[in-house]
Amino acid sequence: MTKERHVKTLAAAAAAAAAALALPASAFAHAELTPPVGLAGRLELYTLAVPTEKEGAATTSVELTVPAGFGIDSFQPSPGWTRRVRSRGSGEAAVVQKVTWTGGSVPTGEDAVFSFLASASSARTYTFSVRQTYSDGSVVDWNGPESSDTPSPSIEARTSFGGGGGSTLAVVAIALAAAALLLAGLALVSGKGRSLA
Repeated sequence: MTKERHVKTLAAAAAAAAAALALPASAFAHAELTPPVGLAGRLELYTLAVPTEKEGAATTSVELTVPAGFGIDSFQPSPGWTRRVRSRGSGEAAVVQKVTWTGGSVPTGEDAVFSFLASASSARTYTFSVRQTYSDGSVVDWNGPESSDTPSPSIEARTSFGGGGGSTLAVVAIALAAAALLLAGLALVSGKGRSLA
């Protein structure tokens, strides 16, 4: 293999690596709750986003089952949607167990988005179940394991954000992307230098 061909191969490999790192974030949409990490005992604004992935059908209903220990305080308006809340208890002591939004119509390629103020009672992972109904009557239950096609959305509640709280996987991904871009840049510069010689 000539040096020029080797440089082109390295550049192609670097570009492929960078594309592979970008793929999971954009190619596989899931029902998600953000922020994924919050502080236990603190009231925060959470947003549920449910993708409409089915061609030729719209999302017309979303049902959120709330895990024990995660308390929803109030909801943000969701124009075009009607909200039904099932709670245990009453008044100030009421605990939201399930929320169903109906009446909206979210087309393919867009997300049904709902926001609410809530707090986690203790530091742990909270896993939610989401049931999505389409206009053609089909249903997607977002309640599987993380490795499935329909994983449950979850959030992690912590006592603090101290202690170098970045995800190891995220750090590795950033390092690999930086290395791929550096290799691609070096390959391009090296290739230009050879063509000028």
